[in-house]
Amino acid sequence: MRLPLLALLAFASSASAETYDLQPTPQTVAWGHYDATDKPVLTIKSGDTVVIHTLLTNSPSGLEKAGVKPADVEPALRAVFDGVPASARGPGGHILTGPIAIEGAEPGDTLEVRIRKIDLAIPYAYNAFRYGAGFLTDDFAYARMKIVPLDAKRMIGTLTPGVEIPLAPFFGSMGVAPPPSFGRYDSAPPTINGGNMDDKALVAGTTLFLPVHAHGALFQAGDGHAAQGNGEVDITALETSLVGTFQFILHKGQTSPYPRAETPKSYIAMGFDDDLSNATRKALRNMIDFLVTIKGMTRDDAYMLISVAGDVEITELVDRNKGVHVVMPKAVFVGK
Repeated sequence: MRLPLLALLAFASSASAETYDLQPTPQTVAWGHYDATDKPVLTIKSGDTVVIHTLLTNSPSGLEKAGVKPADVEPALRAVFDGVPASARGPGGHILTGPIAIEGAEPGDTLEVRIRKIDLAIPYAYNAFRYGAGFLTDDFAYARMKIVPLDAKRMIGTLTPGVEIPLAPFFGSMGVAPPPSFGRYDSAPPTINGGNMDDKALVAGTTLFLPVHAHGALFQAGDGHAAQGNGEVDITALETSLVGTFQFILHKGQTSPYPRAETPKSYIAMGFDDDLSNATRKALRNMIDFLVTIKGMTRDDAYMLISVAGDVEITELVDRNKGVHVVMPKAVFVGK
């Protein structure tokens, strides 16, 4: 069982809101799961901001074997691998910082997560595939891992000589606890609590809306990606450690069946299922529900609008539950 956070830096940002700094330690991470029974490592109020430091999903030995110098492995990653007991790990493999409780959050509410800023924490990432994982498992029936240098000044990653990847950092996993009936839920397949959504649109400046399923909401983040293509076809992105600045706003009595997001230019509705067609149906119904309840459209007009102006995109294909999101440009709404 994780212990309350002992060394937490808090700074008053205003009379009514505070900013906290949450570091990953053996006591402040959830290894491979979301769970409504986990004890929060930090409790905040609606309106507060938390700077969350996260760790990439790999081991010190795995990174060193791939070519990372021992001195370049984060001490926090070594401490977590040494300090988190086996009983507290799994069933997934992601190292998630949290959970963070929001005072007053209860099932039936919505947690608004404003992603204010995302910074690279280390100057490298990795991409890897292995047999039995990814989408083309028969085509690549072996394992390979590559360390990718990151240039924070130019914001590019060099995959191979002459091939540069523009960086757009985001957290592959952001979510709240699932309903208590889920038990210790695997961090890999995304579902109604968010989690491992792997949605590359969730960069700084985006707002995520998560339905609350448990007391306190219990937000966690991790699985940092420096860049990713839609689909994440080989099962990893440019996996790295990130620092995210999040502001949390609680909306009492407002709920939605699935996570949604808002970028400066669009609205996003999500759906997750092990069947890609069902994931698409859930995302479409999620967007229709948004257009009806928030934009005041009829269901018929909402369905038509998605067909003529919305984009249905595959978020990821490789985490058992497939991810689909529907993107609706804000520019189509010209009325008051």
